[in-house]
Amino acid sequence: MSDHGHMQTVATDRFRLTLSYNRAMTSTGTDSFVLRDPNEDDAADLEWVATGMHLTLVEVEGEKGRQEYPIAWTRTRLRELLEPTRPHPAHVYLAVAKDDPTRIVGHTILRINAMPDGLLYGLVSTTYVDPAHRRSGIADLLLERGEAWICERGMLEAATWTSATNLRLVRLYEKHGYAVTERALHDSGTMMVRLTKALEAA
Repeated sequence: MSDHGHMQTVATDRFRLTLSYNRAMTSTGTDSFVLRDPNEDDAADLEWVATGMHLTLVEVEGEKGRQEYPIAWTRTRLRELLEPTRPHPAHVYLAVAKDDPTRIVGHTILRINAMPDGLLYGLVSTTYVDPAHRRSGIADLLLERGEAWICERGMLEAATWTSATNLRLVRLYEKHGYAVTERALHDSGTMMVRLTKALEAA
């Protein structure tokens, strides 16, 4: 096995152990968690994010998401998004246990995107929270920090896309002042909604 393959195996095993440990824990609210940047030299950090991306797509697209966006696809996509030579590299925040920064419970991916007319805006590309820690404020924490990152880059609008049936996420964003401003049929046949929020310049 190559060194790269070994790193992926170790990272995947660590993700499984972390997820298993998380599910055995009782949610204790955001006081027990902090946000940090991923260590891009740590295969386990990146594997957690790639796996979270995959699981998000499965939640949104169902079995179609599992088949069309396997882990190998999300690993490649994550590397593309973080590529420093991109005009606007993505940024990732990890939600981790305050007493153990290697215990990851959630992530969000943020990007600067362009509308068809060239207008730039901030996109919350993916957010995933381990199911055992949902309803404990971690998604709110990630969204608020994401908005701050978008504002720091001078964007006046934040947006995200999700399935029209993903009511839990829609309600989370509406609680933070977002509104559904667009509906579109994805290539997979899933009806998607775009939620947007006007931001004040930093």
